Amino acid sequence: MSKGNKMLVRVFLAILIAISIPIINYANSAEPPSILIIVPNAPDDLEISIGFEETFTKARKIDKVIEKYYTFYSREIQRVPEYTFNISTENINYEITLDKPPQSYNNIYTLDFHAQTLTLGKSLSRSILLVSLRIILTLIIEGVVLWKFSFREKRTWIAFFVINLITQGSLNLWINGFSPIMSYLIIALIFAEIIIIVVEVFLFLTFLKEHSKFITISYVFVANILSLIVGGYIITMLPI
Repeated sequence: MSKGNKMLVRVFLAILIAISIPIINYANSAEPPSILIIVPNAPDDLEISIGFEETFTKARKIDKVIEKYYTFYSREIQRVPEYTFNISTENINYEITLDKPPQSYNNIYTLDFHAQTLTLGKSLSRSILLVSLRIILTLIIEGVVLWKFSFREKRTWIAFFVINLITQGSLNLWINGFSPIMSYLIIALIFAEIIIIVVEVFLFLTFLKEHSKFITISYVFVANILSLIVGGYIITMLPI
């Protein structure tokens, strides 16, 4: 690596260290829910509550277009002797009783409304679908930018696909491990994108020889900033 490239990496690492402390502090300040229930294609009038005998606490509801999240915080359910969930709409009502979850917060379940089953964790098919969609969208966005920067050689495009499948695949698998409503995910995403920019600058400078280093570095910046903006918007609107 040339002296100029080494200096660029050092600058990014310095920025990374500078922002890491506030990110960690902010992350620790947000209280996650004790229980989060994912309901794909949930009916508009679906309500979920937890309780015992005649006392029930209704879940907070978050709409994410293709699914809804229902959350309970520990302070709301700490006196509940057993975890009996009441699932109700205008026409359907049933109960599901579970053992108390293994930890005090960030317990994620998936409700199959029609099968009347509540399963611990996110479904594998959901994770595969969302990760794949985010990677494909990123490839489209950054591919358009690559074309606009006049990269045309076959080896350039091969390197583009391989590098992005590695970096964006790793990023989206990492994102998939987070809670769907983690309040500081946008900040964590910025943190991760800085690392990706550093890695991609090094990799693209190594494998792309079609244009000058300045154009290659400029491409990496523009492509990742644009995908970060679009990705950040998607995270606020759609499931993760």
